[in-house]
Amino acid sequence: MIGTGVFTTSGFLLKDLGSPWVVLAAWVGGGLLAGGGALCYGALARRIPESGGEYVFLSRTLHPAAGYIAGWISLLVGFSAPLAAVAYGIGEYARPWLGGIPMKLAGSAVLAMFALLHAVDVRRGACLQNWIVAVKLVLLFGFVGLGLSRIDVLPPAALGSATVPAFAVSLVWISFSYAGWNAAVYLGGEVRDAERTLPRAMLLGTAIVTALYLALNAVFVFAVAPEKLAGQLDVGRIAAEALGGVRLANAVTAVILLALATSASSLIMAGPRVYAAMAVDGYLPRWLAATTGPPRAAIALQCVLALILLWSSTYEMLLTYIGFTLSLSTAATVLGLMRLRVREGAVLRVVGWPWLPFAFVASVLAIAMFTMVREPVASVCGVLTLAAGWLVWWFSSRGHRHA
Repeated sequence: MIGTGVFTTSGFLLKDLGSPWVVLAAWVGGGLLAGGGALCYGALARRIPESGGEYVFLSRTLHPAAGYIAGWISLLVGFSAPLAAVAYGIGEYARPWLGGIPMKLAGSAVLAMFALLHAVDVRRGACLQNWIVAVKLVLLFGFVGLGLSRIDVLPPAALGSATVPAFAVSLVWISFSYAGWNAAVYLGGEVRDAERTLPRAMLLGTAIVTALYLALNAVFVFAVAPEKLAGQLDVGRIAAEALGGVRLANAVTAVILLALATSASSLIMAGPRVYAAMAVDGYLPRWLAATTGPPRAAIALQCVLALILLWSSTYEMLLTYIGFTLSLSTAATVLGLMRLRVREGAVLRVVGWPWLPFAFVASVLAIAMFTMVREPVASVCGVLTLAAGWLVWWFSSRGHRHA
């Protein structure tokens, strides 16, 4: 869960919301929404303790087409688009050290490097991934401790320029930072005592990350005057320089670049294997399947898709597109839970039934509607992604029926 969004989002939030306190309230709201989703997914994980996540849940509870579209979303919006956002963040944070090299070019080079690493040897890539994660977490907690001891918290003031539509769109952006709260369900068939372990893992993981996000963003938004941070992407570097000068800014930049490199590595490690698996099942071209070794063709395809998104969109549009589309997938999954609960009755235990699932779906759909009004281009791209997924499913299912 700890990837690009937490280091790049709060400057844009501050620009739209106007108050550091409202920004922190939005991060709390995002954490509560993710926690509610985790409780709902936990009920599904107890009932269907298998690997596959939304693909399996929606296929079983709504329709095979819904499951396929969820898998399609995972491929394009769950992997390629976030990879483009990571490249954006890497280029922006590394810009002071690049001597004028364009930001997007630097991000592209990092994507190509990790794609080559994972295409050559998955074991070396996994080893590097583990070491980066360990170092990242230690250094992040160290920065939080240092930052909280040095910031001057501003007293709560007016809500600034915050409006309900602006707050709704901010939750869409923040949802990208919390994306991954549901990742445990992808391994449901491989987890011991999945009926108990998966719900606890999702809820506990979400709570820990929410606490860390709040602490990090408190450091970011209170380290400097709001007007200096508003609209900026590299909020971590700006805050660190205000708290400890250029030396601390360089150190924090290095930590954040490690975190972003972790995200890039993990996305390139996981995503292409989904492409390859779907190719084996006949839902994607056979040349994406790997006979031996890493799925090199799928790695290359994902890298190309990420580069296209990187060079064709702004960072804010990427955030909106990812958050909007993934939130619709989670809302559909919880709708499937509600349908299953009505069909099976009290034998299916759902925490907070019926109010919690209903509140989650209603909140996500309301946020999506505000987003469509305020950010129509990115929202239309999300809707077109869903439509494209349905078309691919329809043609592929016809091929399966006639095979």
